Amino acid sequence: MTPELRFPEFVGDWDSKTLGDFMSFKNGVNADKSSYGAGEKFINVLDIIEPGPITHDRIIGRVVVSDKEFEKNEVKYGDILFQRSSETREEVGQSNVYLDPDRSAIFGGFVIRGRPTSDFNPRFFDALLKTASVRKDMTSRSGGSTRYNIGQESLAAVAVHVPSSDNEQQKIASFLGAVSEKITLLTRKKSALEDYKRGLMQRLFSQSLRFTQDDGSAFPDWEERRLNYLLSEPKERNRDLAFGKLDVLSVSGEYGCVNQIEHMGRSYAGVTVKDYHVVRHGDIVYTKSPLKKNPYGIIKANKGRDGIVSTLYAVYRPTSKVHYEYLDYYFQLDDNLNRYLRPIVRKGAKNDMKVNNSDVLMDRIWVPHPDEQAKIADALSAIDAKISATSDQITQMETFKKGLLQKMFV
Repeated sequence: MTPELRFPEFVGDWDSKTLGDFMSFKNGVNADKSSYGAGEKFINVLDIIEPGPITHDRIIGRVVVSDKEFEKNEVKYGDILFQRSSETREEVGQSNVYLDPDRSAIFGGFVIRGRPTSDFNPRFFDALLKTASVRKDMTSRSGGSTRYNIGQESLAAVAVHVPSSDNEQQKIASFLGAVSEKITLLTRKKSALEDYKRGLMQRLFSQSLRFTQDDGSAFPDWEERRLNYLLSEPKERNRDLAFGKLDVLSVSGEYGCVNQIEHMGRSYAGVTVKDYHVVRHGDIVYTKSPLKKNPYGIIKANKGRDGIVSTLYAVYRPTSKVHYEYLDYYFQLDDNLNRYLRPIVRKGAKNDMKVNNSDVLMDRIWVPHPDEQAKIADALSAIDAKISATSDQITQMETFKKGLLQKMFV
């Protein structure tokens, strides 16, 4: 068998093998709870599912073990680490390669180590083990009901096709490595932009950084205003309108107001949506569902098209005194959001929010002149556009890499 996409200087069929032809397998160490937190670098499942190869510096966990245990469970350059068990079959056997040439580590009991017994390119095998055909074979060999597992013998039996030439393995590995490096650089760029945005928001909303008017003069001082001066409750319902389940919105902590079907793949609306709140472009929506970083719910602006939301949400409409994007960015800072909602919201026995929609408008925030609000919103929107463009580039490169994995391997 030969791959669909191949470098022209290589010919001939790829060899049909099993993983057991290339490596031996071993389960990791199980230490006492008191042993964790210090000692040797310790590879667990979280390290396996991280993008990119595992290196000593990137490992977070540590465990204290004897020299004998370390020697038995040592992870060296070129070893492959497999996820031994998972609650979902699709995650069993996920793998990553250890590529630190200078320092070794050890690995845990939920991990299986593949130690090379014959020569192969570790970067090539790292990519090979992520192809759809290998993953399908591997997961089909897992067992369990509530939790799925794969053992050493099952891993050894997984079928693989490899080129007989080490040079072909090397060339494929180098090419895919360049694509992966591009993804890594774009991911770092996105992270840097997000950090810059967060720092800029903190300076803007603390007023340590101010914009000036177009003529260079200072804007008026900020004013402390109740939210009911800036927002009103439209109480517009869907009874006499034509919105349907295709128009239902949800509120995401990361993405803001999103179309439920487009974002989550299905509708979670009730039998009828006639009593749902109408949400216009620019409206502010408060969801009373707690998140880890936002235990009192989240407040987001609808930056997309008009839609409807469940009556569990509260909907507010900006007055002429406030720019809707200013409020959206103001409440994107967790400190601002939690500080505002904490004194207003009471939590029920089931961790549900006990707060009237009108009460949400009764506390105060600091707001600048509307023209300064617009400048703040424009500056932060420009950064968001760069973040979004970088995110799109990452998605395109990941799709490109996925296509290569399908075509450059058998």
